Amino acid sequence: MERLHTRIDSPYGTLTLVATDGVLSGLYMTEQRHRPPEETFGHRDPAPFGEVTGQLAAYFAGELTEFDVPLRLDGTPFQRTVWRELQRIPYGETRTYGELAGILGKPGASRAVGLANGKNPIGVIVPCHRVIGAGGGLTGYGGGLDRKQRLLAFEGGAAKAGDDVLF
Repeated sequence: MERLHTRIDSPYGTLTLVATDGVLSGLYMTEQRHRPPEETFGHRDPAPFGEVTGQLAAYFAGELTEFDVPLRLDGTPFQRTVWRELQRIPYGETRTYGELAGILGKPGASRAVGLANGKNPIGVIVPCHRVIGAGGGLTGYGGGLDRKQRLLAFEGGAAKAGDDVLF
């Protein structure tokens, strides 16, 4: 198993991209909760990240609303099910943890959905930022609530990716 990584700048700070055997397996923000240790990312090499870097640039420019890069989502079967469902949330829309639990046929599992959401290894592309609390409030985000707020405002058309958004 070969792991490589690179770092790219974004309007939300530096992003670390990780590939396992040439497939994107991680997208981490600085100071992200549940971020694996740097030594697990492998050697630094930008070579396998051309497509994902291009799609991220287009997304942050407001030109791309759906990613189509291959992903390697390593986690428990339940986590992978939650992460697949996150990818079905359309750009600019949100779902609550309870709604996701209901979609998964587990209406009492909103807390488990929240825990799986928090362990998402590929932020932004697997859009865990699109999940909100039952009352519509912003709750938990591994990259920080300020980034979640800015990503949702950006996708909602209220701001450009680089704008500072205050609510």
